[in-house]
Order: sequence, then C-alpha cells, then structure tokens
Amino acid sequence: MHLVLFDCDGTLVDSAALINETMARTFRAFGLTPPSLSETKSIIGLTLDIAIAKLKASPHVDDEAIAMTAHYKSIYAAVRADGFIEPLFSGIAPMMATLEQDQRCVLGAVTGKSRRGLVMIETSHGMERSFRVSRTADDCPSKPHPAMVSECCAEAGILPGRTVVIGDAVYDMQMAKAAGALAVGVAWGYAPVDSLVAAGADRIVRDPQEILDMLETLHD
Repeated sequence: MHLVLFDCDGTLVDSAALINETMARTFRAFGLTPPSLSETKSIIGLTLDIAIAKLKASPHVDDEAIAMTAHYKSIYAAVRADGFIEPLFSGIAPMMATLEQDQRCVLGAVTGKSRRGLVMIETSHGMERSFRVSRTADDCPSKPHPAMVSECCAEAGILPGRTVVIGDAVYDMQMAKAAGALAVGVAWGYAPVDSLVAAGADRIVRDPQEILDMLETLHD
C-alpha cells in the first residue's frame, strides 16, 4: 500500500491565470503594482499570506499582507465567476480515474489552497471522493514545512517511506524530503525542472501516464 499525495495548483489544475488575476486586483486595491504572471507562478504553493508578503518583498507577514489576504479571499469567487477557471491539465482526469480504482493506493491532497478552495476543485472536477486524506493552508504551516505530509501519513496509517508526494513546486519537493517521502516533480507545472531537481526531486514525470507507470514499479 502506498499513500499518494498530490499538490493541487500547477499539478492537477492550471490555476495560474485565476490566481494572477486575483492577485492583480488585490494589489491594485492597495495601491501596489500587480505582480507579473511569472512572479505569481513563483509563489504558487505557499500559503496565501506568505505568498503575498513575498510578492510585495516584505520580510515577514505584516499587517498589510494580512489585510491583502483577507481582500484576496473576499474577491476570489467573483474573479472565478468572471471566467478565470481552473481546468485540469491534460491527462489528469484519466489518471485519477485509474488511481481511484487501485486498491494499492490511498490518495490524498496537500495544498496551499484553503479548505474552501480545495472543495471548489473537488466539486468542479468530480473529485469529491478522490482524496481519503487532505491537508490545506487552513490546517498546517506553509510548505515546505513537512506537517501536511506527516499528518496525512498519520491519518492514513502509512509510513512516510511508503508515501509519494507529487507536485510542481520547489516547496513540494522540499516538503516531501523533510517528511521522508518520495519527491516526484511534474514537468508541466510552474517551476523549471532543474529547480525541482535542485530542490531534491527523486523523480521527474513528463505526463500523467508516467505517474501510473512509476507507481506500478513501486508496487512491485
């Protein structure tokens, strides 16, 4: 039995446009220059308050970052309703359908999204029953702290050594290694592959089918 933990943004869904537009509106509301898409992609995976502080080059989460975080959350649904959706990456739907039927895997989610944000993704893409365990920004410290992985392992009753963390961010790789799990980086996400390797990725997959192939080798 293996525990397979998926990051969400940049791994399962392409949410960069939605996040960047919500960031842009938030920054403008506070009289600040909006981040570029590449700047926004660089912070995806962090919890929202830390991400905003990083984008505005603050050394810590200050009062303004806290206020901006609240504003971002308040407008997120409206931006999403404007047509900034979070589509699944190509190949994710059939991969998930296969894994959901695999009795050798327990599936989970470890995401910098809020619990509400994760639920939106689950309901939008028919994944309401996909993840047996999950941890969000509402539950744990921000990545790369290992708590999200460690707590999912404890809840599932599966050791970190039999856990696979699949993500697209440097923070995902660092979190996995800190928790003692296998770190798998996806090449279709927001971080360059060489950055994932430098952060400790044990493997890089180029498409979702490779995740299925990799898991077959682990089960052997």
